[in-house]
Amino acid sequence: MEILKPLHTLSTPAFSPNYDNKIFKKFSVRTLDEKLINKMAFQQELGLVAEKKIPLICIPDGMSDESGGEIFNEVIPGILSMECQILVRGIGSKKYGEMLTDLANKYPHKIKIVKDDEVLRRKMYAACDMSLFFSKNPDEIVNCMAYGAVPICFDQEGATDFDPVQESGNAFAASSDSSWSLFAAIVRACETFRLPYDWKTIQKQAMESVKITA
Repeated sequence: MEILKPLHTLSTPAFSPNYDNKIFKKFSVRTLDEKLINKMAFQQELGLVAEKKIPLICIPDGMSDESGGEIFNEVIPGILSMECQILVRGIGSKKYGEMLTDLANKYPHKIKIVKDDEVLRRKMYAACDMSLFFSKNPDEIVNCMAYGAVPICFDQEGATDFDPVQESGNAFAASSDSSWSLFAAIVRACETFRLPYDWKTIQKQAMESVKITA
């Protein structure tokens, strides 16, 4: 199995689930099963169906033209056709805020906007199975990895695409900058999520690939 190296830059997350008193249940690589307590509790808090088998995906960048809005527009119909729940951090532009509010009203069982509040942000990291990025944001990727919210992103330093044969990797990385390549990575992530052993492996490797300090 490949030994993942820590990120060379921005390698210390802002928060850590080992020490976080604001999430529902602290957890670490060794107690990763307790992440599910955070997931189901936050699903309930947000009014979603509390179901551990449904992939819970966060978009921690919010949405704007600068953070990949055009790509978001291209892939969101496909995402909405999949069995998943989506949390969007409440930051970004007014245009996308209105669009996401409309989507959340239309699909209340599927999309929730999470207020941009530090405690809710940490609960989101702790709850989510995956984190979806439409542009490069090393700080947020590191935070998500620290909490086992596996990144789905465009290829970038520190995000190693998961290889099921070698059981290596800490993310699902798009092979090109196209929206369809990113959508393919989303599909691969959701398919892998159905395989508990493989999913726990990649979560652990994501958490272990960032440097966590007390």
